[in-house]
Amino acid sequence: MGLMSEYKAKLVSAETAVRVVKNGDWVDYNFGLAQPAVCDKALALRKDELRNVKVRGGLLLRPIEIVKADPDREHFCYNSWHLSGLERKLSDQGLCHYIPMVYRNMPLYYRKSLEVDVAILSVPPMDANGYFSFSLTNSACKAITERAKVVILEINENLPVVAGGQHNCIHLSDVDFIVESDNPALPVIAPAEVSAIDKKIAALIMQELSDGATIQLGVGALPNAVGTMIAESGLKNLGIHTEMLVDAYMAMASAGKITNSHKNIDKGKGVFSFCAGSKELYDWVGNNTAVATYPIDYTNDPHIMAANDNLITINNCVEVDILGQVTSETSGSRQISGTGGQLDFLTGGYMSNGGKSFICFTSTYTDKRTGQVHSRVRTSLPENAVVTNPRTQAHYLVTEWGTADLAGRSTWERAERIIQIAHPDFREELIKGAGKLGIWCKTNKLF
Repeated sequence: MGLMSEYKAKLVSAETAVRVVKNGDWVDYNFGLAQPAVCDKALALRKDELRNVKVRGGLLLRPIEIVKADPDREHFCYNSWHLSGLERKLSDQGLCHYIPMVYRNMPLYYRKSLEVDVAILSVPPMDANGYFSFSLTNSACKAITERAKVVILEINENLPVVAGGQHNCIHLSDVDFIVESDNPALPVIAPAEVSAIDKKIAALIMQELSDGATIQLGVGALPNAVGTMIAESGLKNLGIHTEMLVDAYMAMASAGKITNSHKNIDKGKGVFSFCAGSKELYDWVGNNTAVATYPIDYTNDPHIMAANDNLITINNCVEVDILGQVTSETSGSRQISGTGGQLDFLTGGYMSNGGKSFICFTSTYTDKRTGQVHSRVRTSLPENAVVTNPRTQAHYLVTEWGTADLAGRSTWERAERIIQIAHPDFREELIKGAGKLGIWCKTNKLF
């Protein structure tokens, strides 16, 4: 059978495709821009026929119909690998459960531990050789489709074909059903607004960068501020090795800062696993031979990323305590995002020859309800807060007040250095807290 004949034989409506879902099934919607739209709507219409259908997704960028159709969760149970803003609201309403993970292990979770009855992925149209690109999402696509009993592809012509480094596509022969969608526009993420304090912190990071460095940027205003400063700086011959490709990389590349020429692995290629940002970013990534997409167990493997000298990783957090424990995903007991790859890059950046891993945060925040100012540096993390980065892996913390190098430091040294970058209004209180914990020596500095 020729490729087009096989394609047509597998081509069905969304309503027909989702009829394979049965009571009790695990259905996988994948991650980010790979999540389906028309099949999600078709599955939601089957609500009254189904019970206990569990759906996995992550980084949801558009409303999800199975949740809207079933607010009492009698038919569908949605679970997320990483909460987006939409999923955070769903979680607050009890409509989304978080799946704890170390991001680099995501393909391994599927291959060793998880059931997938039906996998539904959004992909670009098939190429002349019968392959479908995983496009802007390649976190664990291969592992998910290998594990799935049934594979459904939902075609979206707006998804670009992205150059692959590894496991970046699936062949028609490995697909059970194909659904041609109405090609919904791709969701976009607006760049986070950068404050004056963010710029001050970014300026401290800039002092640590040199020509030829490989850069990993996380999500948020601070990494965006660093990317903007790099684009406007005199730095050159920088490289990309990241999990998430964001608009800041496009800005740096457009300014001529990115060549990937000094990387020890994937020389000449900017490496990423998934992409989310503006429409201009999606257009830039499509058929761009200067970038390559890999699964997350490659991009986020600390040993692989550390093969690049001078790897600089830059990420945000919510709060830290004076022991050096970092929470980046919860506010108290409230789940607001996820571990993601922060711990992966924190480890790999420090392992890199000449590399450094920075966790950045503003020293204070203002409660929107009360107007009260709080310190992000605390004597101890709030009850039920999740430790994203253990104190043993906290290396460089950065606020607008400076940088604290914690690697290899004793508890009293850590307390001193962390308090020194806290807001001055809270330092005395933190010193008292350190004293109660028995980690403040008489020889400690007073600020």
